[in-house]
Amino acid sequence: MTVTTGTLRLGTRASRLAHTQSRTVADAITAASGVPVELVHISTEGDRSAAAIAQLGGTGVFVTAIRHALLEGTVDVAVHSYKDLPTAPEPGLVLAAVPPREDPRDALVARDGLTLGELPAGARVGTGAPRRVAQLRALGLGLEVVPIRGNVDTRMARVVPGDLDAVVLARAGLARLGRLDAVTETLDPLQVLPAPAQGALAVECRAGDERTRELLAALDDAAARACVLAERATLAALEAGCSAPVAAYAELAEGDDGPELYLRASVTALDGSDGVRDSATGPVAHAERLGRALAAELLDRGAAELVAASR
Repeated sequence: MTVTTGTLRLGTRASRLAHTQSRTVADAITAASGVPVELVHISTEGDRSAAAIAQLGGTGVFVTAIRHALLEGTVDVAVHSYKDLPTAPEPGLVLAAVPPREDPRDALVARDGLTLGELPAGARVGTGAPRRVAQLRALGLGLEVVPIRGNVDTRMARVVPGDLDAVVLARAGLARLGRLDAVTETLDPLQVLPAPAQGALAVECRAGDERTRELLAALDDAAARACVLAERATLAALEAGCSAPVAAYAELAEGDDGPELYLRASVTALDGSDGVRDSATGPVAHAERLGRALAAELLDRGAAELVAASR
C-alpha cells in the first residue's frame, strides 16, 4: 500500500484553465485539512498536438500521461475535466472526489453581442466538439460550423476581430477563468444538450493511498457525483467516447418521494440530418441504472448506427 505523507503533489495540465481548476482543488484540500499542495505540470498528448481530438484517438488524450504519473508515484492527486475521462475505470486508481459542479451548459461568444438565433445564415461558428457540431447543424439555422482547436483564449480571439462570427464553449470553463462577461448567450439544453460530465471535475488518487483518499473525501459533492454518474452510464452503455456526438444532462428534481434525477440524452448525426433524444426519471441512488436504461431506449431507436457513423 502506498501512503502519502507531507505535501501532496497534484498533477495537472499546464493550460490556464487546467491550472485554474487544479489550483481551486488544491486550495480546497488545504482549507479542509491544512495539508499543503504542490502543483506539478504534466504535458499530455492532447496538449502537444494541434490535430483534432478524434484523430488523436479521442477519449483519454488529455489524461493518460497524468494517470501514468499518478500510478508511478510521481504525483499523489490528479485533477481532470471529468468529461475528458474514459468511461472505463483505471486499475489502481480511484475517483476520490467530484467537487461541486459548475453550470454544465454551453455558451455562445459572438460578435456584436449576437445570440444564436440572431446570427445570419452562413455565419461561421467555431467549436471543437463533434457533439456541438452535430447539434448546431441539426438546428437548421444555416450556420457554417467550423471545427477548431486551442485553449479558451485562442478560440475566443478568432471572433473579434478574427475569422469567425462566434464560438461555442463550455460555460463552466469561462466561469472558472472569470470570462463570463464575454458570453452573449447561455444555450438552452433544449437547443444544445451538454456533454456528459461537462462542468464537473474528477479528482483521482491511488486506490491504496488511504490518507489521500480520506483528505479528498471532504471535497466530494453527492449531488454532482450522482448526476455525472447517470450521464456517464449513458455514455458507457452507448459504447461511445468523449469525441462522439453524444449528449447527456442530469438534474436533481423534487419527486413525490423526495429528490430524484431527471436525465436527458441524445445522439445526433454529425451532419445534423438525424438524431434520437429521450429522457428518464429515477431515484438518486439508482443513478447508474437510470443512465443504462436511457441508453437502452436510445439504442432501440437507432443510436448505435449514429455513433458508428461518427467514427
